[in-house]
Amino acid sequence: MAFEIPGDLHPSLVPVAWLLGTWHGNGRGEYPTIEPYSFEQELVFAHDTRPFLHYFSRAWTTDDQGNRTGPGALETGFLRPTDDGIEMVLAHPSGHAEVWYGATDGPRLQLATDLVARTASATEYTAGQRLYGLVESRLMYAYDMAAEGHEMQSHLWGQLERV
Repeated sequence: MAFEIPGDLHPSLVPVAWLLGTWHGNGRGEYPTIEPYSFEQELVFAHDTRPFLHYFSRAWTTDDQGNRTGPGALETGFLRPTDDGIEMVLAHPSGHAEVWYGATDGPRLQLATDLVARTASATEYTAGQRLYGLVESRLMYAYDMAAEGHEMQSHLWGQLERV
């Protein structure tokens, strides 16, 4: 599918324009405190002419045949280019909110948490790292985290296609 940079895109968003659109695909998750699992995901990066992208992701757990078995993770936030790189703020229904900082290098975005806040009922989560990349027209990503007393390690990864 051909992608064109929208004519009304704020100029500061050109370095992350490759993220724009709706993406759909599958991924895997694991962590020492959970059993490995598969999921289906829809991810959206949208703009409204202002200098930020709105980000929204929702997922569904799936069985070995790829059939949905229940709702999965949700997150929403904003990605904002700055003079020093990229910043992102995210919120989750699990009671977590994060501030991320990072940089782009062509069609690659790497981010790390600067701040993780949680409500009293949320599980302990202390840090994260995310990597997004455009590879042969697919959005690939990996998410590492440190949580529940464990050091930073792989947690989620996926491959999505623009729809």
